Amino acid sequence: MNSIYSWIVVIHIFSAIVGIGPGFILTTIVKSANTLPEIRHAFSIKKKLHIFVMSGGILLLASGLLMGMLRPMLFQQGWYITSLILYFFALMLGPTALKRSSAPIKKMLADPHLTDIPESYHKLVKRLLRIEYVENTLLLTIILLMITKPF
Repeated sequence: MNSIYSWIVVIHIFSAIVGIGPGFILTTIVKSANTLPEIRHAFSIKKKLHIFVMSGGILLLASGLLMGMLRPMLFQQGWYITSLILYFFALMLGPTALKRSSAPIKKMLADPHLTDIPESYHKLVKRLLRIEYVENTLLLTIILLMITKPF
């Protein structure tokens, strides 16, 4: 393991573990919360984990592109191009659909006078979780492409 490329692969794999791994449990944390204090706590934990997801995700993209620059033939591989396209799409979900869906929930939970779970919460969280499931499906597809390199 003496080449720069090998070290970039190691960084890439660790970035995937740190960046993508916690992302898969974000839905479980929110779904398991049943009371208002639990929901507030779940979103607090989610916010803290999101730092790992963002940091690892950025490093994952950077290391993946760096591997492509070190081995330009990767840009001729269908699995690599497809993975990049899917990853850019997954990244774009964060500041668009995920932010738009989570903003009303965060606003609702920030209300200190709120004592019961509003009925609108369930509809809003259902929409948020659907988007997160799409995100997780994209990421699982990318992992599968990177492992199998089918084309």
